[in-house]
Amino acid sequence: MKANEINPTRVNTVRTILYWTFGLLPILAGLDKFFHVLTNWDKYILAFQDVIPFAPHTFMMIVGIIEIIAGIIVFIIPRVGAFIVAAWLACIAIVLVAGMNYYDIAVRDIVMALSVFCLGELSLRQKKITRETPVVTP
Repeated sequence: MKANEINPTRVNTVRTILYWTFGLLPILAGLDKFFHVLTNWDKYILAFQDVIPFAPHTFMMIVGIIEIIAGIIVFIIPRVGAFIVAAWLACIAIVLVAGMNYYDIAVRDIVMALSVFCLGELSLRQKKITRETPVVTP
């Protein structure tokens, strides 16, 4: 294989890893909004508690439901769900920065948003990259 050919097997391996990561991650994070095993999620929105129409825990449970649905969409339609999760993660990062706190977590969410965006791009092009047809990059 030439240096500028894309190996479809490796591309599919990367896509599969991203698929499982960003299908499961939102579902698990969404479920944890109800159980607080990983962290107390309510603390991330305390800076906004005066502007949200619900108690912080109720709001985070709604967020959890949205995250679970987003993860399910990644599993069913990854070429759509990946972009939904990317946008969701970018919005979370914006909220964390706007709250003047949790910059480290905002950076992590931006990195995850970029990663799941890559899943979306790979999923859009999945049928174009097959084992039979090597793709040559310019």
